[in-house]
Amino acid sequence: MTTDLSWMLEDIVTNVPKARHAVLLSADGVPLGASEGLVSKDVQTISAAMAGMQSLSRATSHFIEPVKDPRWHQTIIEFSHGWIFLIGAGEGAYLAAAAEPDVDIQQISFRMHRLVARLGNNLTSPPRVDTEESSADGGASSRSPAGDRAGLVLAELDKVIAEVHGARHAVLLGINGLPRGASSGISRNLVDTISAAMTGIHAYSRVTSQFTGVHGDTGWRQTVIEFQHGWIFLIAGSKGHLLAAAAEHDTDIEEFTARLHEVVPRLSEERISREGAPSDA
Repeated sequence: MTTDLSWMLEDIVTNVPKARHAVLLSADGVPLGASEGLVSKDVQTISAAMAGMQSLSRATSHFIEPVKDPRWHQTIIEFSHGWIFLIGAGEGAYLAAAAEPDVDIQQISFRMHRLVARLGNNLTSPPRVDTEESSADGGASSRSPAGDRAGLVLAELDKVIAEVHGARHAVLLGINGLPRGASSGISRNLVDTISAAMTGIHAYSRVTSQFTGVHGDTGWRQTVIEFQHGWIFLIAGSKGHLLAAAAEHDTDIEEFTARLHEVVPRLSEERISREGAPSDA
């Protein structure tokens, strides 16, 4: 059993204005410590959701482009009422922190990484199962002949991908999590793989809303995954639709996300009008 390291997590909550909570967890979702103010049940739920989140985050690396050693840096979840940040905390462990909407993001990131450095040998979690090899294999298997396209090509997504430097791909997901269209040049296999992963990431993101202090209506806005070689974004659309997009690491992410947030409401409403509004039953 790993020593409870909750006392070390108070550094974030105490020294970062607007920070709410911090949780340290193993790769398989076992809580290793939590800041004060979280009940045990919530810590367990958050730890399990974050473990699932980091696993799925790593599995999406080939959405940017297949690389031999995809290095995941962090996952950030934005709600209307706050933020959640997830980073690695050494071999087999992860650090999550929750904060209010107006937190200084650079300051909380600095404190989180400094705490990870301080944790050092205090962590005795066993190494996590390496998912990166399977992710790379998944990237290779998802690539199919150029003629096997993703189905409906959405012109508005193609326009954003073409006009933003480093933008790679985008996929619109319907209310049932199934793909409803994509930018051109992406295989159907990759679209299906990413759609499944993004549906899971969306579910985990919503579960973690209690970590930011709100139960019930989550107000989830987007989840951002950073790798060494690029970025992946999952953005809320109208009536349950989702937009997933990928870009290289040197992309102007403010420009890219602004453009995506402009088009996703139109795309969502267009697909709803074509498919019919979901039943209230």
